[in-house]
Amino acid sequence: MTLTELRYIVTLAQEQHFGRAAERCFVSQPTLSIAVKKLEDELGTALFERSKHAVRVTPIGEKVVRQAQTVLEQAESIKEMAQEGKDQLVSPLRVGAIYTIGPYLFPHMVAQMQVRAPQMPLYIEENFTENLRLKIRNGELDAIIIALPFSEPDILTRPLYEEPFMMLLPKDHPLSDKDQIDSQVLSEQDLLLLGEGHCFRDQVLESCPTLGGSKGKVSLTEGSSLETIRMMVASGLGSSVIPMSATGGHYQSDMVVTRPFKIPAPTRTVAIAWRASFPRPQAIDLLIDAISCCPLNTKPADK
Repeated sequence: MTLTELRYIVTLAQEQHFGRAAERCFVSQPTLSIAVKKLEDELGTALFERSKHAVRVTPIGEKVVRQAQTVLEQAESIKEMAQEGKDQLVSPLRVGAIYTIGPYLFPHMVAQMQVRAPQMPLYIEENFTENLRLKIRNGELDAIIIALPFSEPDILTRPLYEEPFMMLLPKDHPLSDKDQIDSQVLSEQDLLLLGEGHCFRDQVLESCPTLGGSKGKVSLTEGSSLETIRMMVASGLGSSVIPMSATGGHYQSDMVVTRPFKIPAPTRTVAIAWRASFPRPQAIDLLIDAISCCPLNTKPADK
Protein backbone atom coordinates (compact mmCIF):
# COMPACT_ATOMS: atom_id res chain seq x y z
CA MET A 1 0.00 0.00 0.00
CA THR A 2 1.43 3.36 -1.04
CA LEU A 3 0.35 6.98 -0.78
CA THR A 4 0.03 7.00 -4.57
CA GLU A 5 -2.47 4.13 -4.46
CA LEU A 6 -4.43 5.88 -1.72
CA ARG A 7 -4.52 9.04 -3.83
CA TYR A 8 -5.84 7.00 -6.77
CA ILE A 9 -8.77 5.53 -4.83
CA VAL A 10 -9.70 8.90 -3.29
CA THR A 11 -9.72 10.53 -6.72
CA LEU A 12 -11.65 7.63 -8.26
CA ALA A 13 -14.24 7.84 -5.50
CA GLN A 14 -14.69 11.52 -6.23
CA GLU A 15 -14.88 11.21 -10.02
CA GLN A 16 -16.59 7.78 -10.21
CA HIS A 17 -14.94 7.41 -13.61
CA PHE A 18 -11.59 5.79 -14.39
CA GLY A 19 -10.78 8.11 -17.29
CA ARG A 20 -11.40 11.37 -15.42
CA ALA A 21 -9.63 10.06 -12.31
CA ALA A 22 -6.60 9.11 -14.41
CA GLU A 23 -6.49 12.59 -15.93
CA ARG A 24 -6.54 14.22 -12.50
CA CYS A 25 -3.73 11.95 -11.34
CA PHE A 26 -1.71 12.56 -14.53
CA VAL A 27 -1.47 8.86 -15.37
CA SER A 28 -2.97 6.60 -18.01
CA GLN A 29 -6.26 4.88 -17.34
CA PRO A 30 -4.71 1.36 -17.39
CA THR A 31 -2.07 2.48 -14.87
CA LEU A 32 -4.71 3.75 -12.46
CA SER A 33 -6.94 0.71 -12.99
CA ILE A 34 -4.09 -1.72 -12.31
CA ALA A 35 -3.04 0.16 -9.17
CA VAL A 36 -6.59 0.17 -7.77
CA LYS A 37 -6.98 -3.55 -8.47
CA LYS A 38 -3.62 -4.25 -6.83
CA LEU A 39 -4.72 -2.42 -3.68
CA GLU A 40 -8.02 -4.31 -3.61
CA ASP A 41 -6.14 -7.60 -3.89
CA GLU A 42 -3.83 -6.58 -1.06
CA LEU A 43 -6.77 -5.66 1.16
CA GLY A 44 -8.75 -8.70 0.12
CA THR A 45 -11.93 -6.77 -0.59
CA ALA A 46 -13.56 -4.82 -3.42
CA LEU A 47 -13.52 -1.07 -2.97
CA PHE A 48 -15.47 -0.24 -6.13
CA GLU A 49 -18.34 -1.72 -8.12
CA ARG A 50 -17.52 -1.56 -11.83
CA SER A 51 -19.97 -1.55 -14.73
CA LYS A 52 -19.84 -0.41 -18.35
CA HIS A 53 -21.21 3.00 -17.54
CA ALA A 54 -20.41 3.68 -13.88
CA VAL A 55 -18.02 3.16 -10.97
CA ARG A 56 -19.51 3.09 -7.48
CA VAL A 57 -17.81 2.89 -4.11
CA THR A 58 -18.74 -0.17 -2.05
CA PRO A 59 -19.80 0.28 1.62
CA ILE A 60 -16.40 -0.95 2.83
CA GLY A 61 -14.80 1.15 0.10
CA GLU A 62 -16.39 4.29 1.57
CA LYS A 63 -14.73 3.60 4.92
CA VAL A 64 -11.38 2.88 3.28
CA VAL A 65 -11.59 6.03 1.14
CA ARG A 66 -12.38 8.19 4.17
CA GLN A 67 -9.41 6.77 6.01
CA ALA A 68 -7.23 7.16 2.92
CA GLN A 69 -8.21 10.84 2.75
CA THR A 70 -7.16 11.27 6.39
CA VAL A 71 -3.83 9.56 5.73
CA LEU A 72 -3.16 11.81 2.71
CA GLU A 73 -3.95 14.91 4.76
CA GLN A 74 -1.62 13.76 7.53
CA ALA A 75 1.11 13.03 4.99
CA GLU A 76 0.71 16.54 3.63
CA SER A 77 1.03 17.91 7.15
CA ILE A 78 4.31 16.03 7.54
CA LYS A 79 5.56 17.64 4.34
CA GLU A 80 4.58 21.05 5.64
CA MET A 81 6.42 20.39 8.90
CA ALA A 82 9.51 19.34 6.98
CA GLN A 83 9.26 22.45 4.81
CA GLU A 84 8.99 24.56 7.93
CA GLY A 85 12.15 22.91 9.19
CA LYS A 86 13.98 23.97 6.04
CA ASP A 87 13.24 27.60 6.87
CA GLN A 88 15.30 28.05 10.01
CA LEU A 89 13.84 31.50 10.65
CA VAL A 90 10.19 30.52 11.10
CA SER A 91 9.86 28.44 14.29
CA PRO A 92 10.10 30.16 17.71
CA LEU A 93 13.59 30.69 19.11
CA ARG A 94 14.02 30.27 22.87
CA VAL A 95 16.64 32.59 24.32
CA GLY A 96 17.75 32.92 27.93
CA ALA A 97 19.98 35.50 29.61
CA ILE A 98 21.34 36.12 33.08
CA TYR A 99 19.53 38.70 35.20
CA THR A 100 22.17 41.40 34.75
CA ILE A 101 21.99 41.17 30.95
CA GLY A 102 18.40 40.36 30.00
CA PRO A 103 16.58 43.55 31.10
CA TYR A 104 19.05 45.78 29.25
CA LEU A 105 19.71 43.67 26.16
CA PHE A 106 16.31 42.12 25.40
CA PRO A 107 14.41 45.31 24.46
CA HIS A 108 17.04 46.16 21.83
CA MET A 109 17.53 42.54 20.73
CA VAL A 110 13.82 41.89 20.18
CA ALA A 111 13.51 45.02 18.06
CA GLN A 112 16.52 44.04 15.95
CA MET A 113 15.23 40.49 15.48
CA GLN A 114 11.80 41.74 14.39
CA VAL A 115 13.49 43.53 11.51
CA ARG A 116 15.65 40.54 10.56
CA ALA A 117 13.23 37.65 11.11
CA PRO A 118 9.64 38.86 11.60
CA GLN A 119 8.30 35.29 11.18
CA MET A 120 10.44 33.91 14.06
CA PRO A 121 8.83 34.59 17.46
CA LEU A 122 11.16 34.89 20.45
CA TYR A 123 10.61 33.18 23.80
CA ILE A 124 12.86 34.98 26.28
CA GLU A 125 13.76 34.13 29.85
CA GLU A 126 15.96 35.57 32.60
CA ASN A 127 17.62 33.26 35.10
CA PHE A 128 20.77 32.40 37.02
CA THR A 129 23.73 31.03 35.05
CA GLU A 130 23.44 27.58 36.56
CA ASN A 131 19.75 27.33 35.72
CA LEU A 132 20.43 28.49 32.17
CA ARG A 133 23.20 25.91 31.93
CA LEU A 134 20.73 23.13 32.75
CA LYS A 135 18.07 24.45 30.36
CA ILE A 136 20.42 24.76 27.38
CA ARG A 137 21.73 21.27 28.04
CA ASN A 138 18.31 19.58 28.19
CA GLY A 139 16.85 21.52 25.26
CA GLU A 140 14.48 23.85 27.11
CA LEU A 141 16.38 26.82 25.65
CA ASP A 142 18.04 27.15 22.24
CA ALA A 143 20.59 29.82 23.14
CA ILE A 144 21.70 31.57 26.31
CA ILE A 145 23.54 34.82 26.88
CA ILE A 146 25.95 34.65 29.77
CA ALA A 147 29.26 36.06 30.98
CA LEU A 148 32.49 34.16 30.47
CA PRO A 149 33.99 31.92 31.64
CA PHE A 150 31.36 29.35 30.72
CA SER A 151 32.12 25.76 29.82
CA GLU A 152 29.79 22.83 29.19
CA PRO A 153 30.31 19.64 27.14
CA ASP A 154 28.83 19.82 23.61
CA ILE A 155 27.95 23.50 24.08
CA LEU A 156 29.48 26.09 21.75
CA THR A 157 30.22 29.62 22.94
CA ARG A 158 31.05 32.81 21.11
CA PRO A 159 32.04 36.13 22.72
CA LEU A 160 29.67 38.97 21.84
CA TYR A 161 31.00 42.10 23.49
CA GLU A 162 33.28 43.40 26.21
CA GLU A 163 31.42 45.38 28.85
CA PRO A 164 33.10 47.77 31.29
CA PHE A 165 31.87 48.13 34.85
CA MET A 166 30.72 51.50 36.16
CA MET A 167 30.60 53.03 39.62
CA LEU A 168 27.08 53.92 40.81
CA LEU A 169 27.01 56.69 43.41
CA PRO A 170 24.52 58.87 45.25
CA LYS A 171 24.54 62.29 43.57
CA ASP A 172 26.06 63.97 46.63
CA HIS A 173 28.77 61.33 47.19
CA PRO A 174 32.33 62.72 47.51
CA LEU A 175 33.44 60.60 44.53
CA SER A 176 30.71 62.01 42.28
CA ASP A 177 32.93 65.03 41.53
CA LYS A 178 35.58 62.83 39.94
CA ASP A 179 35.62 62.07 36.19
CA GLN A 180 37.04 58.59 36.79
CA ILE A 181 37.17 56.31 39.81
CA ASP A 182 40.15 54.26 40.93
CA SER A 183 38.88 50.74 41.62
CA GLN A 184 41.18 50.63 44.66
CA VAL A 185 38.75 52.88 46.53
CA LEU A 186 36.01 50.23 46.42
CA SER A 187 37.46 48.66 49.55
CA GLU A 188 36.71 51.89 51.41
CA GLN A 189 33.04 52.09 50.42
CA ASP A 190 29.76 50.85 51.81
CA LEU A 191 29.16 48.65 48.77
CA LEU A 192 25.85 47.26 47.56
CA LEU A 193 26.15 44.01 45.59
CA LEU A 194 23.78 41.39 44.24
CA GLY A 195 23.11 38.37 46.43
CA GLU A 196 24.62 34.91 46.21
CA GLY A 197 23.87 33.09 42.96
CA HIS A 198 24.30 36.17 40.76
CA CYS A 199 27.47 35.71 38.73
CA PHE A 200 27.88 39.49 38.41
CA ARG A 201 28.55 39.63 42.15
CA ASP A 202 31.41 37.16 41.69
CA GLN A 203 32.70 39.07 38.67
CA VAL A 204 32.86 42.30 40.65
CA LEU A 205 34.69 40.63 43.52
CA GLU A 206 37.13 38.90 41.16
CA SER A 207 37.83 41.93 38.98
CA CYS A 208 38.40 44.23 41.97
CA PRO A 209 41.12 42.45 44.00
CA THR A 210 41.00 45.06 46.75
CA LEU A 211 37.56 43.79 47.71
CA GLY A 212 38.75 40.24 48.12
CA GLY A 213 41.45 41.31 50.55
CA SER A 214 39.39 43.76 52.49
CA LYS A 215 37.15 41.53 54.52
CA GLY A 216 36.12 43.40 57.58
CA LYS A 217 36.86 46.79 55.98
CA VAL A 218 34.22 46.99 53.28
CA SER A 219 30.55 46.86 54.22
CA LEU A 220 28.62 44.68 51.73
CA THR A 221 24.86 44.91 51.44
CA GLU A 222 22.98 42.56 49.12
CA GLY A 223 20.25 43.47 46.65
CA SER A 224 17.95 41.24 44.61
CA SER A 225 18.37 43.09 41.31
CA LEU A 226 20.39 45.89 39.79
CA GLU A 227 17.31 48.13 39.75
CA THR A 228 16.72 47.48 43.45
CA ILE A 229 20.36 48.35 44.11
CA ARG A 230 19.97 51.53 42.04
CA MET A 231 17.12 52.62 44.31
CA MET A 232 19.09 51.80 47.47
CA VAL A 233 22.02 53.85 46.18
CA ALA A 234 19.60 56.69 45.43
CA SER A 235 18.39 56.53 49.04
CA GLY A 236 21.97 57.02 50.27
CA LEU A 237 22.54 53.52 51.62
CA GLY A 238 25.84 53.13 49.78
CA SER A 239 27.43 52.87 46.34
CA SER A 240 27.62 50.01 43.86
CA VAL A 241 29.20 48.62 40.71
CA ILE A 242 27.01 47.96 37.66
CA PRO A 243 27.66 46.89 34.06
CA MET A 244 27.67 49.73 31.55
CA SER A 245 24.49 48.49 29.83
CA ALA A 246 22.61 48.98 33.12
CA THR A 247 23.43 52.70 33.22
CA GLY A 248 20.50 53.19 30.84
CA GLY A 249 18.04 51.23 32.96
CA HIS A 250 14.29 51.77 32.79
CA TYR A 251 14.07 53.35 36.23
CA GLN A 252 16.29 56.39 35.87
CA SER A 253 16.87 58.58 38.88
CA ASP A 254 18.49 62.00 39.12
CA MET A 255 19.53 61.02 42.64
CA VAL A 256 22.37 58.79 41.35
CA VAL A 257 25.35 59.29 39.06
CA THR A 258 27.59 56.83 37.23
CA ARG A 259 31.32 57.21 36.77
CA PRO A 260 33.79 55.09 34.74
CA PHE A 261 36.75 53.39 36.35
CA LYS A 262 40.32 54.33 35.56
CA ILE A 263 42.21 52.05 33.21
CA PRO A 264 42.57 49.14 33.63
CA ALA A 265 38.85 49.20 34.27
CA PRO A 266 37.08 46.04 35.48
CA THR A 267 35.10 44.40 32.66
CA ARG A 268 33.20 41.27 31.75
CA THR A 269 32.95 39.38 28.45
CA VAL A 270 29.39 38.65 27.42
CA ALA A 271 28.93 35.57 25.24
CA ILE A 272 26.27 33.47 23.58
CA ALA A 273 26.11 29.69 24.05
CA TRP A 274 24.17 27.05 22.12
CA ARG A 275 24.19 23.29 21.64
CA ALA A 276 26.59 22.03 18.99
CA SER A 277 23.76 19.80 17.70
CA PHE A 278 21.21 22.64 17.40
CA PRO A 279 19.72 22.21 13.88
CA ARG A 280 19.11 25.92 13.15
CA PRO A 281 22.54 27.58 12.86
CA GLN A 282 21.07 30.37 10.71
CA ALA A 283 18.90 31.45 13.63
CA ILE A 284 21.95 31.60 15.91
CA ASP A 285 23.92 33.61 13.33
CA LEU A 286 21.04 36.05 12.98
CA LEU A 287 20.77 36.41 16.74
CA ILE A 288 24.48 37.19 16.99
CA ASP A 289 24.16 39.76 14.22
CA ALA A 290 21.16 41.38 15.92
CA ILE A 291 22.97 41.64 19.26
CA SER A 292 26.01 43.18 17.59
CA CYS A 293 23.74 46.02 16.40
CA CYS A 294 22.19 46.69 19.82
CA PRO A 295 23.09 50.15 21.23
CA LEU A 296 24.68 49.02 24.49
CA ASN A 297 27.74 51.33 24.54
CA THR A 298 30.01 48.30 24.56
CA LYS A 299 32.81 47.16 22.30
CA PRO A 300 32.99 43.87 20.35
CA ALA A 301 34.76 41.06 22.18
CA ASP A 302 37.80 39.33 20.74
CA LYS A 303 36.69 36.22 18.85
